[in-house]
Order: sequence, then C-alpha cells, then structure tokens
Amino acid sequence: MSVSALLERLKGVRITGTGQWSARCPAHEDRSPSLSVRELADGRILVHCFAGCGAVEVMEALGLGWSDLFPEKLEVDEIQRIPTSWALEVLNHEALVVGICASDIASGKALSELDAQRVCEAAGRIAMIAARTHER
Repeated sequence: MSVSALLERLKGVRITGTGQWSARCPAHEDRSPSLSVRELADGRILVHCFAGCGAVEVMEALGLGWSDLFPEKLEVDEIQRIPTSWALEVLNHEALVVGICASDIASGKALSELDAQRVCEAAGRIAMIAARTHER
C-alpha cells in the first residue's frame, strides 16, 4: 500500500516533515493527533500511536493488515540475484516483520491468518538468504 492511500483513510492528517505526518489515531477516541506516520526510502511505512495503540490495532481499525505497511513482496528468484548489500536490507526488513509479530505475541495479541502467513514468509526468506550466504 502507498503512504498516500494510507493517509486518505486517516482523519486530521498534517504534514510534520519530509515523508512524515501526524493524524488522529483510528484505534481509539483521539481528539488530537497522536498517530505518527513516516514513509521510509525503501517504501516501508511506520506508524506509531503516542497514546499506546499498537501498529496492528491501528491497521485493523482501518480495515488493513500490518503487511500493508511493507512494500511489495520479493520473489525467490529475485532474492537469489540480489547483491550482498541489498540482501542485508532484505534481512533487516524481514527481521522487522518477525520482530513485530513477536512483540504482538509477547503482549498477548493473536496474529491474524494473514499476519501468520507473512511471518512464515519472512522466516523463509531469512533462511534462504542465510543459506545463500553460506554458498558463496
């Protein structure tokens, strides 16, 4: 999902900097903007509610999954052809996916079926890149 598509679903959106916005959080009764939205150079979208709502709660309130915060998925063949520096970026991205899921599970939140599938894909990509690293 693009950041502009996400911002269209939010209320009270204000630009706070280059690639950064604030808005009212859709996951709770928000009278003033407590949600921060940031688009990273690689297309990832970060959301943070300063009132304490989790990213998954925010996305579910918008009718979306947290996987909508990440750019298009990479195909296996694409991962096998990428340079080492980019492989590190993919590892970082996939580790973030796993970390978000682990945080949600640790706080007692159940993963949706879509989120569980996505974390399995992330684990598979991490294992694949690790295996490719050992082959070089």
